[in-house]
Amino acid sequence: MTPTDFVQLLGRTRASAILRTHDADAAVHAMEAAVRGGFRICEFTLTIPDVFDIIRDFSKRHDDLVIGAGTVLEPDEAEQAVAAGAKFLVSPVTDEAVIDAANRLGVAAMPGTHTPTEMLRAHRAGAPLQKLFPAPGIGPDFVKACLGPMPFLNIVPTHGVTEGNATDWLAAGAHAIGFVAPLFDPQLVAAGDFEAIEARAGRLLAAVKAA
Repeated sequence: MTPTDFVQLLGRTRASAILRTHDADAAVHAMEAAVRGGFRICEFTLTIPDVFDIIRDFSKRHDDLVIGAGTVLEPDEAEQAVAAGAKFLVSPVTDEAVIDAANRLGVAAMPGTHTPTEMLRAHRAGAPLQKLFPAPGIGPDFVKACLGPMPFLNIVPTHGVTEGNATDWLAAGAHAIGFVAPLFDPQLVAAGDFEAIEARAGRLLAAVKAA
């Protein structure tokens, strides 16, 4: 899968599941629940213990999924993630070294941006997607405002996105959205209530489809 292929797939799918937890076993079961609920683009943050093994396992067992790595802060982390099977790399910040590593490895980079300047900087550095993180207080209108003068951006909010406002973010022009806590509620993950996570996945994707 080329970076362009991934950008197009994300634009069609319009949503990804983003998991951050300190329990490796729970991470596997929680993401499996999200997959049962309908998610096909899955991101494991590198803060998860044994995350490269988890990415490798998911990549081998699920041919119909696209697995990515999040919280990638160093080029060597990018290399390990791609070697394990990651098809896209997400960061909380814009770092040209990580973007360069993603381009060299042939996967899509989605660096974190918070201002129009950072979005343009990421775009010019070769990142085909710009993660909006954290989401500003004005919400979806921020995306619309940024796209006015820079319609070539592919903005992906991953913070502040909920079932209630998913439609608003997409209507404002977001290329796609990422669900973190609204999907993987920390209390549900800790309690092992994976059926509830599966149900949440279905509701969130229904909200995306409604957009």
